[in-house]
Parts: sequence; structure tokens; C-alpha cells
Amino acid sequence: MAEAKFQKLTTSDAPLYGLRKLLLCGFPAGAQSKFKAVIGMAGLQAVPVVWICRHQETELLSALFNLPEGAGEGESSDLPRAIIVGGISEKELIRLMTVCRKTGMKQALWATLTPTSKSWTLKDLLMELSAERAALQQQKRR
Repeated sequence: MAEAKFQKLTTSDAPLYGLRKLLLCGFPAGAQSKFKAVIGMAGLQAVPVVWICRHQETELLSALFNLPEGAGEGESSDLPRAIIVGGISEKELIRLMTVCRKTGMKQALWATLTPTSKSWTLKDLLMELSAERAALQQQKRR
């Protein structure tokens, strides 16, 4: 697995890497409609959404981003809650993150698809994101 580097977001209108899509992990079936409302509040209701489940954790992100819109909807996911975005602008991503925070949504891991991460499995990405979060929390405690 190639090393990824954290990059600070700007307010650019340029699209991020990859297909314009949201991959969503760790959402029980009952929370999916609520998160779709959050997406709408952020003005991103036209962005295709794919709901990812445990049985897909060994698939490459590139394959998951090629799933059709609405795939996995109605299936509960016990994966860590994560939002993986591709093809939206940094400005749209910041708006979505802000709405999620303001609505009190359960905390999620966030990632953008990159040329490096597209060849990772979902499981590897989630492990990397979890490790990054733990390291940041450790730093905050010092």
C-alpha cells in the first residue's frame, strides 16, 4: 500500500479526483434517509450515492466508485462510519462537512479518492483513516 499524505482543504471550485460520487460506510438502513436529507441540505442531492457494506471491504476503491447510484441502499452496514468522496469540489466537501457537524451527525471518517487510494481496498483505507484519527486524538491529549 502506497503512503498517502494528508492535505489541507481549500475553498476551490475545481473538482476533486475521480467520479462525482459519495461512498458511504457504516450507516444502518434506518439512518440512510436521514443522511440523504443532510446531503440535500448541503445542496449535493444530485451527487450519486453508494452505500457500502461489510462484504465489500476487500474491494478496491476504484471498483466501489464504479458501482451504480443507489447500490446497497436499504442494507445496514456495520463498517466504521466513513464518507469517501470523489469528483466534488473542495468547497462542496467543506459544505457537506459543515452540515454534518451542525446537524449533530455521528462522527465519521472522511476521505477523498486519490490516484493513490483508488488502488487500496476499502478495508485498508478504513484502517489508515482510523489510525490517523487515533494519532490526532493522541496529539490533542498532550
